[in-house]
Parts: sequence; structure tokens; C-alpha cells
Amino acid sequence: MESELVAAVRRFNRTVTQRVGALDDEYMARGRPLAQARLLWEIGPGGAEVAALRARLGLDSGYLSRLLRTLESDGLVTVGPADGDGRVRMAALTDASRAEWAELDRRSDDLAWSILEPLSERRRGRLVAAMAEVERLLVGSMVVVEPCPPGDPRARACVRAYARDVAGRFDDGFDPALSSPVHDEELVPPAGVFLLATLNAEPVGCGAVKLHPDAPAEIKRVWVADSVRGLGIGRRLLDELERYAADRGWTAVRLDTNRNLTEAIAMYRAAGYREIEPYNSERYAHHWFEKRLVP
Repeated sequence: MESELVAAVRRFNRTVTQRVGALDDEYMARGRPLAQARLLWEIGPGGAEVAALRARLGLDSGYLSRLLRTLESDGLVTVGPADGDGRVRMAALTDASRAEWAELDRRSDDLAWSILEPLSERRRGRLVAAMAEVERLLVGSMVVVEPCPPGDPRARACVRAYARDVAGRFDDGFDPALSSPVHDEELVPPAGVFLLATLNAEPVGCGAVKLHPDAPAEIKRVWVADSVRGLGIGRRLLDELERYAADRGWTAVRLDTNRNLTEAIAMYRAAGYREIEPYNSERYAHHWFEKRLVP
């Protein structure tokens, strides 16, 4: 079955690259390949930081530099330090390339319409709906989940976002000082791990597990940004945390949660967690769950 799935994805990729002209030497007859045209579009009239372009497009820094140099030599782009911060490099369109950007915009609309125009109104709706679903699923597949030091600024940002999120949902708000403490040293091996989820190098989720000696492991601080909700990132974080504990010999994992986090409670139940008696005195908890792990 996996080979059939892989073959289907490859067929889809071939069809899409052919239909959108990704293989053409001159994308949309503008004298440059798709990579250069896409980079020009992403820079846009407002300009963009080079580091942000690299993250957004998932490009190797060397390849991005070559693309920028080509656009610079064509008089379409300038690259230099950002105002007020010489450490940040900015790419900007030239006066000459602003007209080119507008023409790319117009031709992109024409290309999109050329895909829709041969279809009936009903089939257009089906295609656009299918494209939206494919886009969401592809975005989900682009999210990277990996261990991160809890003191990393991105990890700190996620924990702050978690606190803001639950503060708005709990009946009496959320004060981290009143919650059971989670110390950094508890979330680094061998005591535990902090997982960070990123999309285009930007943090969009997190979760942690504490490996208690002679007791079940404990999952903490599972959070997913609104921008990627509904893409399975929360379940993926949960699975990775469970696997981390199981791989190190733990046979059970538990967690506590607030009654207002209904989506999280549903996810835990669907993942095989069963409700148990309270195992701690967490001020903000109303439900306690446990799951047996298979080593």
C-alpha cells in the first residue's frame, strides 16, 4: 500500500509541474525560470529580509545567493543592509522590476484562470476545494518536530504563547506562578525533552515530557498555534512525546488538563488515554489521564 501512495504522489507532482509550467526555461514567457520568478514575487514591492526568504522558500543559502546575484545582475533586485541594523540583509525591487512584478501578478491570474476556464462551474468548485485541502495537508507535512533546549528563545516564545492561550480559556485565567512548576532541567535529557514544531523555521507548536524515576512519564505544555490548528500537529507532538518515553523504557505516560480545553481532551481520548484519579494537586486541572505505552 505504501508504494501505491508514493506512486500517486509522484503522479500528482508530475501533473502539477507540467500544468503550471514549472519545467519551462522561461516561466510565463518572462525570460527567466520559475525559481527566479518566484523569488522576485516573494520579495515584492515592500522588500524582504534575506533570512526570511530563505526560511519561507526552504532554499539553501548558497542557492538563494546565486538567485539573488542573477536578479541583481539583471537590474531587478538590490541587496544590502537593513536600515538601522547592518547585520540584517534586505532584498528590494528596483524601479525597473516593479513593472515586472506587476506583470507577473497579472500573468499569474491568467494562468490560474486558464486552469479553471475549461471546467464547468461545478468542477471549478471541486477543484478549488480540493486544492485548498491539498494545501492544508502539504503545510502540515512541512512542519518539522525536533528536540529543542527549553531555554531557546523559540521555546520560550511557545511557552509564553501557551500561557496566553490558556489564560483566555480557563475560567479564572492562568498564572504560571500558581501552576505546578516545570523547570528547564526537567526537560533536557536524560530527565526529559522539549519538542519544538516549526514551519518555515518559525515556531508553531511545542510539547514536553518529564521522565519521572519509578513513576509514569508526564506530558506537559502541549500547544499548537492557531495558524496550524486542524493539521494534526497536536497529535503528532503527542505521538513523538510518547515514543520518546517508550524508547527509554517507560511503560506509561500521564497528563492533566483543564475542562475548558475540550479539543485537547478529545485528542487524548482518541489517542487511547483513559481518565484516572488525580495524581497531583495542579490548581488548573480538572481531568487526569494515563496511557500504557508499548516499548
